[in-house]
Amino acid sequence: MTNLSILFNNQNSDIHTVSAALLNLRHKSRAVLLSNEQRYSLLKRSILLLQENQEDLCEAYSLDFGHRAHANTLLSDILGSIDALKHSIDGLDIWSRDEHRESPFPGTQSYVQYRPLGVIGIMSPWNFPLVLTFGPLSGVIAAGNRAIIKPSELTPNGSQLMCKLIAEYFSPEEISTVQGDTAVSAFFASLPFDHLVFTGSSATGKHVMRAAADNLTPVTLELGGKSPAIISQSADLKKAAEKIMTAKLFNAGQICIAPDYVMIPETIVEEFIAYAVDFLQDTYGSYRNNPDYTSVINTTHTRRLNELLDDAMTCCERVILVNNEPDLLSEGRMNPRIILNPSDKSRIMQEEIFGPLLPVITYKNPDEYIERLQKNEKPLALYFFGGNKEEFHELSCKSDSGAIIFNDVMSHVLVHDLPFGGVGHSGMGAYHGQDGFRRFSHTRAIYIQSDTALSHSLMHPPFNNEKLKQITDLISRS
Repeated sequence: MTNLSILFNNQNSDIHTVSAALLNLRHKSRAVLLSNEQRYSLLKRSILLLQENQEDLCEAYSLDFGHRAHANTLLSDILGSIDALKHSIDGLDIWSRDEHRESPFPGTQSYVQYRPLGVIGIMSPWNFPLVLTFGPLSGVIAAGNRAIIKPSELTPNGSQLMCKLIAEYFSPEEISTVQGDTAVSAFFASLPFDHLVFTGSSATGKHVMRAAADNLTPVTLELGGKSPAIISQSADLKKAAEKIMTAKLFNAGQICIAPDYVMIPETIVEEFIAYAVDFLQDTYGSYRNNPDYTSVINTTHTRRLNELLDDAMTCCERVILVNNEPDLLSEGRMNPRIILNPSDKSRIMQEEIFGPLLPVITYKNPDEYIERLQKNEKPLALYFFGGNKEEFHELSCKSDSGAIIFNDVMSHVLVHDLPFGGVGHSGMGAYHGQDGFRRFSHTRAIYIQSDTALSHSLMHPPFNNEKLKQITDLISRS
Protein backbone atom coordinates (compact mmCIF):
# COMPACT_ATOMS: atom_id res chain seq x y z
CA MET A 1 0.00 0.00 0.00
CA THR A 2 1.34 3.45 -0.91
CA ASN A 3 1.57 6.30 1.53
CA LEU A 4 -1.67 8.23 1.22
CA SER A 5 -0.23 11.71 1.71
CA ILE A 6 0.67 11.90 -2.01
CA LEU A 7 -2.90 11.23 -3.15
CA PHE A 8 -5.71 13.43 -4.53
CA ASN A 9 -4.22 14.55 -7.81
CA ASN A 10 -6.98 12.83 -9.77
CA GLN A 11 -10.15 12.86 -7.68
CA ASN A 12 -11.89 9.72 -8.94
CA SER A 13 -8.89 7.40 -8.86
CA ASP A 14 -7.78 8.85 -5.55
CA ILE A 15 -11.14 8.13 -3.92
CA HIS A 16 -10.95 4.51 -4.99
CA THR A 17 -7.36 4.28 -3.77
CA VAL A 18 -8.14 5.69 -0.33
CA SER A 19 -11.24 3.50 0.03
CA ALA A 20 -9.21 0.42 -0.89
CA ALA A 21 -6.46 1.43 1.53
CA LEU A 22 -8.97 1.84 4.35
CA LEU A 23 -10.48 -1.57 3.69
CA ASN A 24 -7.00 -3.08 3.61
CA LEU A 25 -6.19 -1.44 6.96
CA ARG A 26 -9.44 -2.67 8.50
CA HIS A 27 -8.67 -6.21 7.41
CA LYS A 28 -5.14 -5.88 8.78
CA SER A 29 -6.37 -4.54 12.12
CA ARG A 30 -8.71 -7.50 12.55
CA ALA A 31 -6.25 -10.12 11.40
CA VAL A 32 -3.19 -8.89 13.30
CA LEU A 33 -3.74 -7.25 16.70
CA LEU A 34 -1.02 -4.93 17.93
CA SER A 35 0.73 -6.21 21.04
CA ASN A 36 1.53 -3.83 23.89
CA GLU A 37 5.17 -3.91 22.77
CA GLN A 38 4.14 -2.73 19.29
CA ARG A 39 1.99 0.00 20.80
CA TYR A 40 4.91 1.18 22.94
CA SER A 41 7.01 1.30 19.79
CA LEU A 42 4.47 3.47 17.96
CA LEU A 43 4.13 5.85 20.89
CA LYS A 44 7.92 6.18 21.26
CA ARG A 45 8.39 6.76 17.52
CA SER A 46 5.79 9.52 17.69
CA ILE A 47 7.82 11.20 20.41
CA LEU A 48 11.01 10.86 18.36
CA LEU A 49 9.31 12.37 15.32
CA LEU A 50 8.43 15.47 17.34
CA GLN A 51 11.74 15.75 19.18
CA GLU A 52 13.95 15.26 16.13
CA ASN A 53 12.03 17.63 13.86
CA GLN A 54 10.85 20.33 16.23
CA GLU A 55 12.71 23.20 14.55
CA ASP A 56 11.47 22.31 11.06
CA LEU A 57 7.91 21.97 12.35
CA CYS A 58 8.09 25.37 14.06
CA GLU A 59 9.32 26.99 10.85
CA ALA A 60 6.65 25.33 8.70
CA TYR A 61 3.76 26.39 10.89
CA SER A 62 5.14 29.89 11.32
CA LEU A 63 5.19 30.18 7.53
CA ASP A 64 1.55 29.04 7.39
CA PHE A 65 0.40 31.63 9.93
CA GLY A 66 2.39 34.44 8.37
CA HIS A 67 4.16 34.42 11.71
CA ARG A 68 3.79 32.11 14.68
CA ALA A 69 6.05 32.38 17.70
CA HIS A 70 8.24 29.28 17.94
CA ALA A 71 7.62 29.18 21.69
CA ASN A 72 3.93 28.87 20.91
CA THR A 73 4.46 25.76 18.78
CA LEU A 74 7.08 24.30 21.13
CA LEU A 75 4.91 24.69 24.23
CA SER A 76 1.43 23.87 23.01
CA ASP A 77 1.96 21.60 20.04
CA ILE A 78 5.22 19.76 20.61
CA LEU A 79 5.49 19.60 24.41
CA GLY A 80 1.74 19.06 24.71
CA SER A 81 1.90 16.16 22.27
CA ILE A 82 4.93 14.57 23.91
CA ASP A 83 3.34 14.77 27.37
CA ALA A 84 0.20 13.05 26.04
CA LEU A 85 2.25 10.30 24.38
CA LYS A 86 4.38 9.75 27.50
CA HIS A 87 1.24 9.57 29.64
CA SER A 88 -0.07 6.78 27.40
CA ILE A 89 3.24 4.95 27.66
CA ASP A 90 3.10 5.15 31.46
CA GLY A 91 -0.52 4.02 31.67
CA LEU A 92 -0.80 1.46 28.89
CA ASP A 93 0.04 -1.65 30.93
CA ILE A 94 -2.64 -0.93 33.55
CA TRP A 95 -5.27 0.42 31.15
CA SER A 96 -5.13 -2.63 28.88
CA ARG A 97 -5.63 -5.24 31.60
CA ASP A 98 -8.86 -7.24 31.74
CA GLU A 99 -11.14 -5.98 34.51
CA HIS A 100 -13.07 -8.28 36.86
CA ARG A 101 -16.78 -7.49 37.25
CA GLU A 102 -19.22 -8.85 39.83
CA SER A 103 -21.67 -11.59 38.79
CA PRO A 104 -24.93 -12.38 40.64
CA PHE A 105 -24.73 -16.10 39.87
CA PRO A 106 -22.58 -18.48 41.96
CA GLY A 107 -19.55 -20.00 40.29
CA THR A 108 -19.61 -17.73 37.23
CA GLN A 109 -16.91 -15.30 36.08
CA SER A 110 -17.51 -11.88 34.54
CA TYR A 111 -14.93 -9.48 33.21
CA VAL A 112 -14.36 -6.95 30.46
CA GLN A 113 -11.65 -6.91 27.84
CA TYR A 114 -10.52 -3.77 26.01
CA ARG A 115 -10.26 -4.44 22.29
CA PRO A 116 -9.13 -2.04 19.55
CA LEU A 117 -11.93 -0.63 17.42
CA GLY A 118 -9.95 -0.99 14.19
CA VAL A 119 -9.08 2.02 12.01
CA ILE A 120 -9.62 5.52 13.43
CA GLY A 121 -9.88 8.62 11.23
CA ILE A 122 -8.46 11.81 12.72
CA MET A 123 -9.42 15.17 11.19
CA SER A 124 -7.12 17.70 12.84
CA PRO A 125 -7.49 21.51 12.72
CA TRP A 126 -5.14 24.35 11.85
CA ASN A 127 -4.95 26.24 15.17
CA PHE A 128 -3.00 23.58 17.13
CA PRO A 129 -2.20 21.19 14.32
CA LEU A 130 0.21 18.87 16.13
CA VAL A 131 -1.29 18.46 19.61
CA LEU A 132 -4.75 17.99 18.11
CA THR A 133 -3.30 15.22 15.95
CA PHE A 134 -0.94 13.49 18.37
CA GLY A 135 -3.17 14.12 21.40
CA PRO A 136 -6.00 11.87 20.20
CA LEU A 137 -3.46 9.68 18.40
CA SER A 138 -1.86 8.82 21.75
CA GLY A 139 -5.13 7.20 22.86
CA VAL A 140 -5.77 5.66 19.44
CA ILE A 141 -2.37 3.96 19.47
CA ALA A 142 -2.54 2.93 23.13
CA ALA A 143 -5.83 1.17 22.41
CA GLY A 144 -4.16 -0.79 19.60
CA ASN A 145 -5.79 0.86 16.59
CA ARG A 146 -4.45 1.89 13.20
CA ALA A 147 -5.00 5.50 12.12
CA ILE A 148 -5.48 7.61 9.00
CA ILE A 149 -4.95 11.34 9.52
CA LYS A 150 -6.41 14.22 7.50
CA PRO A 151 -4.66 17.47 8.56
CA SER A 152 -6.00 20.93 7.79
CA GLU A 153 -5.58 22.42 4.34
CA LEU A 154 -5.19 25.88 5.97
CA THR A 155 -1.65 25.00 7.11
CA PRO A 156 -0.26 23.51 3.88
CA ASN A 157 3.45 23.73 4.79
CA GLY A 158 3.03 22.20 8.23
CA SER A 159 0.56 19.58 7.02
CA GLN A 160 2.84 18.52 4.18
CA LEU A 161 5.82 18.24 6.52
CA MET A 162 3.86 16.31 9.15
CA CYS A 163 2.59 13.85 6.54
CA LYS A 164 6.10 13.44 5.13
CA LEU A 165 7.50 12.71 8.59
CA ILE A 166 4.73 10.23 9.42
CA ALA A 167 5.60 8.36 6.22
CA GLU A 168 9.25 8.22 7.34
CA TYR A 169 8.62 7.10 10.92
CA PHE A 170 5.70 4.70 10.36
CA SER A 171 4.66 2.11 7.85
CA PRO A 172 1.34 2.77 6.06
CA GLU A 173 -0.07 -0.30 7.89
CA GLU A 174 0.45 1.63 11.14
CA ILE A 175 -0.39 5.28 10.42
CA SER A 176 -1.25 6.87 7.08
CA THR A 177 -2.19 10.38 6.00
CA VAL A 178 -4.44 12.06 3.44
CA GLN A 179 -4.05 15.65 2.25
CA GLY A 180 -6.50 17.80 0.33
CA ASP A 181 -9.06 20.60 0.39
CA THR A 182 -12.54 20.83 1.93
CA ALA A 183 -13.94 18.43 -0.68
CA VAL A 184 -11.37 15.86 0.44
CA SER A 185 -12.36 16.48 4.06
CA ALA A 186 -16.01 15.84 3.19
CA PHE A 187 -15.07 12.61 1.43
CA PHE A 188 -12.83 11.60 4.35
CA ALA A 189 -15.72 12.01 6.82
CA SER A 190 -17.89 9.73 4.66
CA LEU A 191 -15.48 6.78 4.80
CA PRO A 192 -16.47 3.69 6.85
CA PHE A 193 -14.03 4.20 9.71
CA ASP A 194 -14.43 2.34 13.00
CA HIS A 195 -14.36 5.73 14.75
CA LEU A 196 -13.88 9.31 13.59
CA VAL A 197 -12.30 12.19 15.54
CA PHE A 198 -12.99 15.75 14.39
CA THR A 199 -11.80 19.03 15.89
CA GLY A 200 -13.25 22.22 14.50
CA SER A 201 -16.33 24.43 14.40
CA SER A 202 -19.82 23.38 15.48
CA ALA A 203 -21.13 24.12 11.97
CA THR A 204 -18.61 21.79 10.31
CA GLY A 205 -19.07 19.24 13.09
CA LYS A 206 -22.72 18.86 12.06
CA HIS A 207 -21.67 18.01 8.48
CA VAL A 208 -19.07 15.53 9.76
CA MET A 209 -21.64 13.82 11.94
CA ARG A 210 -24.14 13.56 9.06
CA ALA A 211 -21.51 12.05 6.78
CA ALA A 212 -20.41 9.56 9.44
CA ALA A 213 -24.01 8.53 10.14
CA ASP A 214 -24.35 6.83 6.76
CA ASN A 215 -21.80 4.25 7.94
CA LEU A 216 -22.93 4.27 11.59
CA THR A 217 -19.42 5.52 12.37
CA PRO A 218 -19.16 6.69 15.98
CA VAL A 219 -17.67 10.16 16.34
CA THR A 220 -15.73 12.22 18.82
CA LEU A 221 -16.38 15.92 18.15
CA GLU A 222 -14.34 18.63 19.86
CA LEU A 223 -16.07 21.81 18.75
CA GLY A 224 -15.43 24.76 21.06
CA GLY A 225 -18.06 27.47 21.38
CA LYS A 226 -18.22 30.52 23.63
CA SER A 227 -16.31 29.69 26.83
CA PRO A 228 -17.02 32.33 29.52
CA ALA A 229 -14.83 33.58 32.34
CA ILE A 230 -16.83 34.57 35.42
CA ILE A 231 -15.17 37.00 37.83
CA SER A 232 -16.62 37.16 41.33
CA GLN A 233 -16.60 40.17 43.66
CA SER A 234 -14.17 38.16 45.83
CA ALA A 235 -11.62 37.56 43.04
CA ASP A 236 -8.01 38.71 43.01
CA LEU A 237 -8.55 41.05 40.07
CA LYS A 238 -4.90 41.47 39.12
CA LYS A 239 -4.30 37.71 38.93
CA ALA A 240 -7.58 37.15 37.10
CA ALA A 241 -6.73 39.80 34.49
CA GLU A 242 -3.25 38.36 33.94
CA LYS A 243 -4.47 34.78 33.51
CA ILE A 244 -7.39 35.69 31.27
CA MET A 245 -5.34 37.94 29.01
CA THR A 246 -2.47 35.42 28.83
CA ALA A 247 -4.91 32.82 27.51
CA LYS A 248 -6.73 35.27 25.26
CA LEU A 249 -3.55 36.42 23.49
CA PHE A 250 -1.80 33.05 23.26
CA ASN A 251 -1.92 32.02 19.59
CA ALA A 252 -3.69 35.37 19.04
CA GLY A 253 -6.79 33.93 20.71
CA GLN A 254 -7.18 31.21 18.07
CA ILE A 255 -7.96 28.55 20.68
CA CYS A 256 -11.13 26.53 21.19
CA ILE A 257 -10.92 26.90 24.98
CA ALA A 258 -9.82 30.56 25.04
CA PRO A 259 -12.06 32.78 27.21
CA ASP A 260 -14.61 34.05 24.71
CA TYR A 261 -16.11 36.68 27.01
CA VAL A 262 -15.84 37.86 30.62
CA MET A 263 -18.63 38.55 33.11
CA ILE A 264 -17.72 40.81 36.03
CA PRO A 265 -19.47 42.92 38.71
CA GLU A 266 -20.07 46.43 37.39
CA THR A 267 -18.44 47.92 40.50
CA ILE A 268 -14.99 46.51 39.63
CA VAL A 269 -15.00 46.42 35.83
CA GLU A 270 -12.83 49.53 35.38
CA GLU A 271 -10.22 48.13 37.73
CA PHE A 272 -10.16 44.87 35.79
CA ILE A 273 -9.75 46.70 32.46
CA ALA A 274 -6.86 48.72 33.86
CA TYR A 275 -5.08 45.59 35.09
CA ALA A 276 -5.65 43.85 31.74
CA VAL A 277 -4.29 46.76 29.68
CA ASP A 278 -1.26 47.20 31.96
CA PHE A 279 -0.46 43.50 31.76
CA LEU A 280 -0.60 43.38 27.98
CA GLN A 281 1.50 46.51 27.62
CA ASP A 282 4.12 45.02 29.97
CA THR A 283 4.23 41.57 28.34
CA TYR A 284 3.66 42.26 24.63
CA GLY A 285 3.97 46.02 24.16
CA SER A 286 3.95 46.34 20.38
CA TYR A 287 1.86 43.97 18.27
CA ARG A 288 2.78 44.91 14.71
CA ASN A 289 6.34 43.57 14.79
CA ASN A 290 6.40 41.51 17.99
CA PRO A 291 7.98 38.07 17.39
CA ASP A 292 6.11 36.70 20.43
CA TYR A 293 2.71 37.54 18.96
CA THR A 294 1.10 35.14 16.50
CA SER A 295 -0.68 36.36 13.39
CA VAL A 296 -4.27 35.58 12.47
CA ILE A 297 -4.14 32.53 10.21
CA ASN A 298 -5.32 34.09 6.91
CA THR A 299 -7.16 36.98 5.28
CA THR A 300 -10.54 35.25 5.54
CA HIS A 301 -10.30 35.01 9.32
CA THR A 302 -8.83 38.50 9.58
CA ARG A 303 -11.75 39.90 7.61
CA ARG A 304 -14.22 37.99 9.78
CA LEU A 305 -12.68 39.37 12.99
CA ASN A 306 -12.74 42.89 11.59
CA GLU A 307 -16.43 42.48 10.71
CA LEU A 308 -17.17 41.27 14.26
CA LEU A 309 -15.40 44.35 15.62
CA ASP A 310 -17.18 46.78 13.28
CA ASP A 311 -20.54 45.31 14.25
CA ALA A 312 -19.74 45.41 17.99
CA MET A 313 -18.64 49.05 17.82
CA THR A 314 -22.15 50.08 16.81
CA CYS A 315 -23.79 48.52 19.89
CA CYS A 316 -21.39 48.61 22.86
CA GLU A 317 -20.46 51.12 25.57
CA ARG A 318 -16.90 51.50 24.33
CA VAL A 319 -13.89 49.72 22.82
CA ILE A 320 -10.57 49.77 24.70
CA LEU A 321 -7.38 49.53 22.64
CA VAL A 322 -4.31 48.10 24.34
CA ASN A 323 -2.14 50.60 22.48
CA ASN A 324 -2.58 53.11 19.69
CA GLU A 325 -0.90 51.11 16.94
CA PRO A 326 -3.02 50.69 13.82
CA ASP A 327 -3.80 47.13 12.76
CA LEU A 328 -1.76 45.58 9.99
CA LEU A 329 -4.52 43.34 8.70
CA SER A 330 -2.73 42.46 5.47
CA GLU A 331 -0.23 40.56 7.62
CA GLY A 332 -2.76 39.25 10.14
CA ARG A 333 -1.58 41.61 12.90
CA MET A 334 -4.59 42.71 14.94
CA ASN A 335 -4.31 44.92 18.00
CA PRO A 336 -6.12 43.31 20.99
CA ARG A 337 -9.29 45.04 22.10
CA ILE A 338 -11.65 44.87 25.05
CA ILE A 339 -15.29 45.51 24.09
CA LEU A 340 -17.39 46.69 27.03
CA ASN A 341 -21.00 45.57 27.19
CA PRO A 342 -21.77 44.80 23.55
CA SER A 343 -25.38 43.97 22.74
CA ASP A 344 -26.43 40.36 23.22
CA LYS A 345 -27.65 40.46 19.62
CA SER A 346 -24.26 41.54 18.25
CA ARG A 347 -22.31 39.04 16.16
CA ILE A 348 -19.45 39.05 18.66
CA MET A 349 -21.82 37.69 21.32
CA GLN A 350 -23.43 35.20 18.97
CA GLU A 351 -20.38 33.67 17.26
CA GLU A 352 -17.21 32.04 18.55
CA ILE A 353 -14.58 34.79 18.28
CA PHE A 354 -11.33 32.86 17.76
CA GLY A 355 -9.18 35.99 17.88
CA PRO A 356 -7.78 38.78 20.11
CA LEU A 357 -11.13 40.47 20.85
CA LEU A 358 -12.58 40.18 24.36
CA PRO A 359 -16.13 41.25 25.24
CA VAL A 360 -16.61 42.19 28.92
CA ILE A 361 -20.16 42.04 30.28
CA THR A 362 -21.06 43.60 33.64
CA TYR A 363 -23.54 42.18 36.12
CA LYS A 364 -25.13 43.31 39.40
CA ASN A 365 -25.59 39.94 41.14
CA PRO A 366 -24.53 36.32 40.50
CA ASP A 367 -28.02 35.30 39.41
CA GLU A 368 -27.41 37.22 36.18
CA TYR A 369 -24.45 35.13 35.05
CA ILE A 370 -26.20 31.92 36.13
CA GLU A 371 -29.20 32.88 34.00
CA ARG A 372 -26.99 33.69 31.00
CA LEU A 373 -25.15 30.37 31.25
CA GLN A 374 -28.39 28.42 31.49
CA LYS A 375 -29.84 30.27 28.49
CA ASN A 376 -26.80 29.85 26.22
CA GLU A 377 -25.37 26.71 24.61
CA LYS A 378 -23.11 24.61 26.84
CA PRO A 379 -19.47 25.77 26.47
CA LEU A 380 -16.34 23.66 26.12
CA ALA A 381 -14.87 25.30 29.22
CA LEU A 382 -16.16 27.52 32.04
CA TYR A 383 -13.75 29.61 34.11
CA PHE A 384 -14.49 31.06 37.54
CA PHE A 385 -12.32 33.52 39.47
CA GLY A 386 -13.03 34.22 43.12
CA GLY A 387 -12.15 33.50 46.73
CA ASN A 388 -15.51 31.96 47.60
CA LYS A 389 -15.61 28.20 47.04
CA GLU A 390 -19.31 28.08 47.92
CA GLU A 391 -20.04 30.40 45.00
CA PHE A 392 -17.94 28.16 42.76
CA HIS A 393 -19.83 25.10 44.02
CA GLU A 394 -23.17 26.77 43.28
CA LEU A 395 -21.96 27.65 39.78
CA SER A 396 -20.85 24.06 39.14
CA CYS A 397 -24.25 22.76 40.28
CA LYS A 398 -26.29 25.19 38.17
CA SER A 399 -24.29 25.10 34.93
CA ASP A 400 -23.08 22.61 32.34
CA SER A 401 -19.80 22.70 30.42
CA GLY A 402 -17.12 20.38 29.08
CA ALA A 403 -14.91 21.43 32.01
CA ILE A 404 -15.08 23.94 34.85
CA ILE A 405 -11.92 25.56 36.23
CA PHE A 406 -11.38 27.48 39.48
CA ASN A 407 -9.02 30.48 39.42
CA ASP A 408 -7.30 29.61 36.15
CA VAL A 409 -7.73 29.45 32.39
CA MET A 410 -6.85 26.55 30.06
CA SER A 411 -4.41 24.71 32.37
CA HIS A 412 -6.80 21.76 32.66
CA VAL A 413 -5.86 20.72 29.13
CA LEU A 414 -2.37 19.86 30.41
CA VAL A 415 -3.71 17.38 32.99
CA HIS A 416 -3.84 14.12 31.06
CA ASP A 417 -5.68 12.27 33.82
CA LEU A 418 -8.67 14.54 33.14
CA PRO A 419 -10.99 13.85 30.20
CA PHE A 420 -11.06 16.58 27.55
CA GLY A 421 -14.20 17.14 25.53
CA GLY A 422 -17.38 19.12 25.13
CA VAL A 423 -21.07 18.68 25.77
CA GLY A 424 -24.00 19.64 23.56
CA HIS A 425 -22.96 22.19 20.93
CA SER A 426 -19.37 22.20 22.23
CA GLY A 427 -18.88 18.57 21.28
CA MET A 428 -19.32 14.95 22.27
CA GLY A 429 -16.95 12.33 23.60
CA ALA A 430 -13.85 12.95 25.69
CA TYR A 431 -10.29 11.78 25.31
CA HIS A 432 -6.89 12.25 27.04
CA GLY A 433 -5.22 9.58 29.13
CA GLN A 434 -7.25 6.59 30.19
CA ASP A 435 -10.44 8.26 28.98
CA GLY A 436 -8.91 8.39 25.49
CA PHE A 437 -7.83 4.76 25.70
CA ARG A 438 -11.37 3.74 26.57
CA ARG A 439 -12.91 6.07 24.00
CA PHE A 440 -10.98 4.30 21.25
CA SER A 441 -11.55 0.79 22.62
CA HIS A 442 -14.42 -1.64 22.46
CA THR A 443 -15.27 -2.77 25.98
CA ARG A 444 -16.09 -6.42 25.35
CA ALA A 445 -18.06 -8.29 27.99
CA ILE A 446 -16.86 -11.83 28.77
CA TYR A 447 -18.99 -14.25 30.79
CA ILE A 448 -17.92 -17.76 31.84
CA GLN A 449 -20.75 -20.00 32.94
CA SER A 450 -20.55 -22.22 36.02
CA ASP A 451 -21.04 -26.00 36.01
CA THR A 452 -24.50 -25.60 37.57
CA ALA A 453 -25.52 -23.04 34.90
CA LEU A 454 -28.13 -21.55 37.22
CA SER A 455 -28.61 -18.39 35.14
CA HIS A 456 -29.44 -20.50 32.10
CA SER A 457 -31.59 -23.16 33.79
CA LEU A 458 -33.88 -20.52 35.30
CA MET A 459 -35.05 -19.51 31.82
CA HIS A 460 -36.67 -22.76 30.66
CA PRO A 461 -39.75 -24.72 31.83
CA PRO A 462 -41.01 -26.38 33.82
CA PHE A 463 -41.32 -23.44 36.24
CA ASN A 464 -41.92 -25.59 39.30
CA ASN A 465 -41.95 -24.50 42.93
CA GLU A 466 -38.22 -25.08 43.38
CA LYS A 467 -37.37 -22.90 40.37
CA LEU A 468 -39.79 -20.17 41.44
CA LYS A 469 -38.17 -20.18 44.89
CA GLN A 470 -34.72 -19.73 43.32
CA ILE A 471 -36.02 -16.73 41.36
CA THR A 472 -37.75 -15.15 44.37
CA ASP A 473 -34.62 -15.70 46.48
CA LEU A 474 -32.61 -13.76 43.87
CA ILE A 475 -35.22 -10.99 43.91
CA SER A 476 -35.25 -10.69 47.71
CA ARG A 477 -31.45 -10.70 47.81
CA SER A 478 -31.38 -7.38 45.95
